[in-house]
Amino acid sequence: QVQLVESGGGLVQTGGSLRLSCAASGRTFSNYVMGWFRQAPGKEREFVAAVSRSGSTRSYADSVKGRFTISRDNAKNTVYLQMNSLKPEDTAVYYCAASTTFWTKNRSEYDYWGQGTQVTVSS
Repeated sequence: QVQLVESGGGLVQTGGSLRLSCAASGRTFSNYVMGWFRQAPGKEREFVAAVSRSGSTRSYADSVKGRFTISRDNAKNTVYLQMNSLKPEDTAVYYCAASTTFWTKNRSEYDYWGQGTQVTVSS
């Protein structure tokens, strides 16, 4: 089992930047595909980005492509989400998650979840 704790959320103006971090503890971090998801009020939780075990492969939702960057540091057991050019529609609770599958962007295939961190973008 792995425990995940997100940090770095907050309030930012349109066009601003935030960097989210997710610290993992428990099992070997490099054994997991890591993903970021978000959930806005009244909406379903949606995929934002994923990174492979080695960090060599990354994938993004179309809505954040070119603005967000996912990365991981296996030595520090941490995954990051750098968010630039933020928009009001990026406002949501952001969750990191870990999957034991080879590669997935499917929410149902992530086994472990953090508690979430709120990101609010003001217009």
